[in-house]
Amino acid sequence: MEYEIQKDGKFNYLEIGEGETLLLLHGLFGALSNFSGLIEKFRLTHKVVVPIMPLFDMDLLHTSVTGLAKYVEQFIEARGYQNIHLLGNSLGGHVGLVYILKHPEKIKSLILTGSSGLYENAMGGIGG
Repeated sequence: MEYEIQKDGKFNYLEIGEGETLLLLHGLFGALSNFSGLIEKFRLTHKVVVPIMPLFDMDLLHTSVTGLAKYVEQFIEARGYQNIHLLGNSLGGHVGLVYILKHPEKIKSLILTGSSGLYENAMGGIGG
């Protein structure tokens, strides 16, 4: 399925459907096609949002789990999302963990799939 990417300032993202927000965070080599089955199923009952993380556009100092979590924080604030169901895949799961530790009030549920973990420091651990 072909999806229309929307732009809001520095953010590129997909937003489709209506209802509670389901935010999908892709991994290092992820793409919308990784989520196409989820998007098609949940767009009928939820507002499905997929921010395109700027993995190859960020400067080297900010290309880390912490830097990406900050990007997600800015995206969520800019879009005004609340009570989010957050699903993170691979690196997206690690980013989601860092985000939720700082902003648990924004998250209704957290789903991790193949997430990089709490004990990994290669891309900047939770403490990094």
